[in-house]
Amino acid sequence: MALFPPRPQQGRNEQVPVNPAATQATGALTPDDLQRCRLLADRIRTRFSRTLVGQDELRESLIMTMVASGHILIESVPGLAKTTAAQTLATSVSCSFKRIQCTPDLMPSDLVGTQIYDFSTQRFSTQLGPIHANFVLLDEINRSNAKTQSAMLEAMAEGATTIGGERIELPRPFMVIATQNPIEEEGTYNLPEAQMDRFMLKAVMTYPSAEQEAVMLQMLTRRGSDMPLPDDMDRLSTSDVEFLRRCSRRVHVADSIMRYAVDLAATSRGAGSRPIQGLSASVRLGAGPRASIALVRIGQAHALLSGRDYVVPEDLKTFAHQVLRHRILLTFEALADGVTSDQVIDSILETVPVP
Repeated sequence: MALFPPRPQQGRNEQVPVNPAATQATGALTPDDLQRCRLLADRIRTRFSRTLVGQDELRESLIMTMVASGHILIESVPGLAKTTAAQTLATSVSCSFKRIQCTPDLMPSDLVGTQIYDFSTQRFSTQLGPIHANFVLLDEINRSNAKTQSAMLEAMAEGATTIGGERIELPRPFMVIATQNPIEEEGTYNLPEAQMDRFMLKAVMTYPSAEQEAVMLQMLTRRGSDMPLPDDMDRLSTSDVEFLRRCSRRVHVADSIMRYAVDLAATSRGAGSRPIQGLSASVRLGAGPRASIALVRIGQAHALLSGRDYVVPEDLKTFAHQVLRHRILLTFEALADGVTSDQVIDSILETVPVP
């Protein structure tokens, strides 16, 4: 339910200006390209069906984030298969995968690597850390300290790390899948807003239904193991992932869709074509320009895997909550009243005119 009811639309719709110099990636998608992209995505979905029961929304969020060249933060209480879902996506591709268990004593050198002195050659050699992989699972990211989180931010923001003054590029494709537990407070650190903004999506997992939980137990008893068994069937190659990402950038985005993305982000910070009255009492910081970029990128990925070479407003609305929820900071009064960022986003979606 929306927190702020939309005002009646009066007069002519205001248009949010968009830089006319914005350009699309060259080359139109062919029907063969669209068909191949859908087949590749279906192969990943098939692997998820062998390891995970339910959580279809999380599965789609992981796939879309990979295709859109972004990073994803997964939040849920313990036991809802956050790690299993992340490992399933990573093992669906024939790429390198590293899992990092974040703890308060984890240091940046444990993450990015360090220089080691070799007495035989009397020279320093660089030993790369686990962040130098195609898929990196940062388990319980909010347990790492601020210094280590800053090293993660550099890798996520720039696609490179610095070891001993030397800049080292990360492999391509590169994707961070982070998990956090919202109920534990002891030994945890709040993620800085700058780092939260680097995550394209924030997915919040919910409990499975009774039927899904029963199917999960049947799956566990059949395979005889609590963890997914090694599975090398139907794995995508690195070139397949790069093909998906290139095709996603070639999906057409009309100017009206771009204005819609800008309007959604701007409305969250009290601006936009139809500002929401009283929003400042609940929101102390809205979404920045990186949110509109994420909306467009995830919209392109969703359109591509839906078999279209153009973006429609529903592509943006489908993932609006996951794109905006971690970028909207609520006031203390709103938190005390039990207001959630998802309620604010509901109001934004109801207020902003759809092109």
